[in-house]
Amino acid sequence: MLPLIPTDTELGLIRLGALQKGATGIVHDIQAGRGLVSRLSVLGFTPEARVTMVQNFGHGPVIVSIRDTRIALGRGEAAKVRIRRLNGQR
Repeated sequence: MLPLIPTDTELGLIRLGALQKGATGIVHDIQAGRGLVSRLSVLGFTPEARVTMVQNFGHGPVIVSIRDTRIALGRGEAAKVRIRRLNGQR
């Protein structure tokens, strides 16, 4: 029998696009191809980087603050970034 792989929820992870406005999280990883991983890494999305949601209307791009810079990401890009919410945040 194969060992069960824990889900994002079990690990306490959410996708960046699910973060509410004003909430802060820590980048866990990026689940994408080399090109997008490289691009996002250059923009500051590296493991353990603190990210704060500036704008998230639930559709269209999201705007986040990371490493003292505001960055707009498309929904598809934001869906590939897994983050860990800081304690006490929903």
